[in-house]
Amino acid sequence: MGTTAPVTAGTVEWGTPTARWTLTATVLGSGMAFLDSTVVTVALPAIGDDLGAGLSGLQWVVNGYMITLSALILLSGSLSDRFGRVRLFMAGVAVFALASVLCTFAPTLEWLVAGRVVQGLGGAMLTPGSLAILQAGFREQDRARAIGAWSGLTGVAGAVGPFVGGWLVQIGDWRLIFLVNVPMAAAVLLIAWFKVPESRDSGADQGLDYTGALLGVLALGGITYALIQWGAAGTTPAVVAAAVVGVLSLAAFVLAEARGRHPMLPLGIFSSASFTVTNAATVLVYGALGPMLFLLVIFLQEVGGYSPVAAGAASLPITALMLLLSARSGKLAARIGPRPQLVAGPLLLAGGFLLLSRLEPEAPYLTGVLPGVLLIALGLASAVAPLTATVLASAPERHAGLASGVNNTFARSAQLIGVAAVPVAAGISGGGQGADGSASAAAIAQGFGPAMLILAGMCALAAVCALALPRRSALLAERRMEEEQGQEDGRSSPEASEPEPPTPPSRFCGATEPPWQSCPGSSAGAGHDAPGGAR
Repeated sequence: MGTTAPVTAGTVEWGTPTARWTLTATVLGSGMAFLDSTVVTVALPAIGDDLGAGLSGLQWVVNGYMITLSALILLSGSLSDRFGRVRLFMAGVAVFALASVLCTFAPTLEWLVAGRVVQGLGGAMLTPGSLAILQAGFREQDRARAIGAWSGLTGVAGAVGPFVGGWLVQIGDWRLIFLVNVPMAAAVLLIAWFKVPESRDSGADQGLDYTGALLGVLALGGITYALIQWGAAGTTPAVVAAAVVGVLSLAAFVLAEARGRHPMLPLGIFSSASFTVTNAATVLVYGALGPMLFLLVIFLQEVGGYSPVAAGAASLPITALMLLLSARSGKLAARIGPRPQLVAGPLLLAGGFLLLSRLEPEAPYLTGVLPGVLLIALGLASAVAPLTATVLASAPERHAGLASGVNNTFARSAQLIGVAAVPVAAGISGGGQGADGSASAAAIAQGFGPAMLILAGMCALAAVCALALPRRSALLAERRMEEEQGQEDGRSSPEASEPEPPTPPSRFCGATEPPWQSCPGSSAGAGHDAPGGAR
């Protein structure tokens, strides 16, 4: 490829120019994806007005991206090991940028959704890929610091997204929210090409699960299409056919993963009851969070008369409190054990949804919207760190990356299904469209409260899942948190009888998904990466 990187992978030292360039490229790349996901939500009403899209069309703008992203994340790590982590990251950035151009100039809703589907493909390569680059590139003693900086800075990108999106919509056009990705992507590609050392696993002879990836896309796509179009058009032959394809593809996916030689989702990992129970809680929590973020911004603009900037800023306390409290939540759980927070967090979320269910169109932000948003923020801050630690403690150490990837995939898939299903269940879809095809403000106002009640019930079930968590898994999660806290404070856990691979401390990577532990399916950071060569 171009010039030789000045430092080989696995030897990058914190504070050096190569470290700064590597961190800049990975933060800008994954930050671009985080920023895009938040700005698009803020721009949904403007997109609907311009393209004549009803609520079902806006659901597709969100879910088109999530389908490919959710289905392909678990394949990303294996691809990066085989073809080169920087190379795959750059390919993801390039695909994301080209898809952003397609979204920018999309003449119809169908073209916009197609661009979002391709964006999801790029996001599936670049977000976990950026983590793999850090794990394979930095020295072992600097790796946790680099990943912590990456997660914090990308979290900031998610925090500023609503302001950026609202501002771009107000000063110009919703198409600008996609156009801004192009210069960011160009900068990332230049830095990665010339300054970031390549790495790959020379022993990565493991087959790739293309069949599982294809079946995953078909399953999520079919089920999502059936749910959205059922709400928009009723039980048509197309809806029935999509439902059949989705369910059969899901069954075929499970069968392929059970019998495949190199499955991207080994079903044996679910033999742990605590892993299964905790992921069920993850599905319920994030399956509620996705529809809330989707419906709240539409409700505030279409019913409450908020500007795009104000509607985007309405949920900012969630991101801000997650950034401030996630690490402290992990410390608290290390002292008292994860179970209390795994119960209290979802219950706080349920309380927040109950408050939002009573939201009136004319209610002021401080007394109407903010109390519910604050409870949701506190619930997430309480639950996410112990939830992630329990998932990781329930899987063998060698499967930490896989466990983290599965948890993240479940969270994204739950949001995808939630955004498709909850509006239908609340009666917002179907006849809730105006004469021009746009979502009816009256239908949104009528269905918003029932939707929030559904989400409250989901979070209450998540608390029940936490109560059903086996006692042993809670003890393991507590020990893991103590070890993380010991590493964060520069000391070792007193219970550790022998040195173990360092575990990054609790971190925040965005309010809409659990924090990453490592790149799923990748050997990055395992100590046997081939050094990066000339590129």
